[in-house]
Amino acid sequence: MTASDPTASGTTAHGGPRRSALVTGASAGIGAAFAEALAREQYDLVLVARRADRLEELAKRLRDARGVAIEVLAADLTDGAGLARVVARVEEGPPDLLVNNAGHGSFGNFAELDIDREVGEIQLNVVALVRLTRAALPGMIRRGHGAIINVSSMAGFQPMPFNATYGATKAFVNSFTEALHEELRGTGVRVQALCPGFTRTDRVPGHRRGGALRGALLRVDGGGRGGGSFPPGAGAGRPDLRARRREPPDVEPAAVHAPRTHPASDGASQPAGPARLIP
Repeated sequence: MTASDPTASGTTAHGGPRRSALVTGASAGIGAAFAEALAREQYDLVLVARRADRLEELAKRLRDARGVAIEVLAADLTDGAGLARVVARVEEGPPDLLVNNAGHGSFGNFAELDIDREVGEIQLNVVALVRLTRAALPGMIRRGHGAIINVSSMAGFQPMPFNATYGATKAFVNSFTEALHEELRGTGVRVQALCPGFTRTDRVPGHRRGGALRGALLRVDGGGRGGGSFPPGAGAGRPDLRARRREPPDVEPAAVHAPRTHPASDGASQPAGPARLIP
């Protein structure tokens, strides 16, 4: 790098301090949207997903368009060795922002689903998120600032028939994030849960957004970002769960949003709840 290169001087192209973010599940969907928004805000990025080719394509586009430094880290977070590599990268230099976005969902009668796939879903949606959060927090706390966004789902606010494992993992993410928010008061480190509704991604092909799947989603008023399909007539004759949905006021649905400044080190300036957007 030359002396005129902003990445060499520790400042952005706009003259501000360099900031960094690590995004999991960054190759498509919400993760790619985060990467694009953060690059626009001049964050240097570590992009994590299974497919190196898609990550490299995204990285090149963002480098060319935004002039930020981007590291590609291809890893399968359901695999112990892959997760260990990403944990080591986080511990080596905790980012200013960690976005735990990688997730998977399966649809169908739980008793008929492949149990290894269900356990893998828990590994990705829960275990990987917990391990990466634990890897990032000590360094963030020591330096007095940092932020973690855990991508959850509206599915975490209610039981999810035919999407049982996914809904349960997202309920865990909501509860875990709320608890951490309280533990981190006064540290300068912020944590929030992002709770989208049903979101179109490459994991939900177009033909699966219609028919039985759409009807079942409307009936249980839930969502997710997984693949698979509902059995015909899924949810038929079952009670509408919308009347029983509980949405805690401090975990709110939020849009993808890139933090614009370093999280403040003053605990009093922290948001009132974990899902408040980081300013």
